[in-house]
Amino acid sequence: MCSCFLEMEMEEMASLIGVSVPVFQFLLCFVASIPISFFHRFVPGGPIGRHMYAALTGAGLSYLSFGLSSNMHFLVSIVISYGSMLVCRKRCGLITFLLAMGYLIGCHVYYMSGDAWKEGGIDATGSMMVITLKVISCAINYNDGLLKEENLRESQKKNRLLKLPSVIEYVGYCLCCGSHFAGPVYEMKDYLDWTERKGIWTKTQKPSPSPIGATIKAVLQAGLCMAVYLHLSPQYPLSTFSGWTYKYSGFTDRLIYQYMISFTARWKYYFIWSVSEASMVLSGLGFSGWTNYSPPTPQWTRAKNVDILGVEFTKSSVEIPLAWNIHVSTWLRHYVYDRLVKKGKRPGFVQLLATQTVSAVWHGLYPGYIIFFVHSALMISGSRAIYRWQCSVPSNQRLVKKIFMLTNFAYTILVLSYSSLGFMILSMRETIKVYGSVHYIGSIAPVVLIVLGNIIKPRSSSTSRARKRQ
Repeated sequence: MCSCFLEMEMEEMASLIGVSVPVFQFLLCFVASIPISFFHRFVPGGPIGRHMYAALTGAGLSYLSFGLSSNMHFLVSIVISYGSMLVCRKRCGLITFLLAMGYLIGCHVYYMSGDAWKEGGIDATGSMMVITLKVISCAINYNDGLLKEENLRESQKKNRLLKLPSVIEYVGYCLCCGSHFAGPVYEMKDYLDWTERKGIWTKTQKPSPSPIGATIKAVLQAGLCMAVYLHLSPQYPLSTFSGWTYKYSGFTDRLIYQYMISFTARWKYYFIWSVSEASMVLSGLGFSGWTNYSPPTPQWTRAKNVDILGVEFTKSSVEIPLAWNIHVSTWLRHYVYDRLVKKGKRPGFVQLLATQTVSAVWHGLYPGYIIFFVHSALMISGSRAIYRWQCSVPSNQRLVKKIFMLTNFAYTILVLSYSSLGFMILSMRETIKVYGSVHYIGSIAPVVLIVLGNIIKPRSSSTSRARKRQ
């Protein structure tokens, strides 16, 4: 009787915010990660006790959200990575990358996760995506521990692992306090230092920073984001594209609809990452050091996965990875983009396209994901062309510089809104249909800019400065 009443209550509460009961149940567990992360500070038993708490609470939240199968899937990825580090350290990074990513893709295909999310469902593949990045980075960093330090990049020196983590350390890292639900992704080295109170978490250096202010800010931001999404989503649903209003709208009105639908969808992600930020700040893992100015204030950049104003008012497409899903963008740079660049060579469009393709496959094998991330590579390359022209303008011609800046802003908003529809629609046929409704402007514009950028080249000195800043 009690369980039936509880189910009815959950159905009513889920309907109030316009989600399914499974999604509402996930949201409850997701929000519960905030107090669970807070209590991590007071777990007895030293580092071992904290590792146990991280592993058990993470597994418990996964079980309540998705059922027992979720932890079984997580276990497969964890065993793949840990086994490769035990058996073949010299190749463990590559082995884990191929097998863990392959297993994730298999789960995407089996569960048809994109369709499930699109229809208001939920499954464990979203959490698997985060765990996959964690196990790959840990294996690669353990692999880097064999290399000579002078041959490593700064990020490799900082994150490499000289010894194999224990099993409990590894499981705690993967499942820590529900952070695997939506990220952000963090490094094993940081997790170990935080748990063992080393590095910036050493209490003898400075008093532990208070997380209260940053947590309140993140919680308020999450509430605002959810309110904006709930207000806009009924007005600009994805079904707009199949309705009569859109069909009989003019070209400009269709572009506005595309912008508003993309704009509305982003607030859902802002809410999710704001909750994650609050959770990581409260746990202390989000702490990233003190500012240099006096008096020093604590920084929480390890917890921050999105800069809302940075996305909505970005000056160019190049800046979007620095503001959107920040830690996944950082992961892609450190473990894909940088490692595809040969020593002494400059990165180019090939490395960018390969990185965006990995990101697309990581999300799932849907045509819409591939279309979106290929467009992202084109969008960034087109934006770089505008930026190089802007940098070549003499400093005394401020009006011309501002025109280029506004052009880059408008271009980014146009192509981002256009291309992100593929990410939401997923279907090849429907995506192309929506793109065609605005004469493929978001596909043509970046290609034209890339071609013009290779024909109309700015002065070499200005170009080199622009490249350094890009």
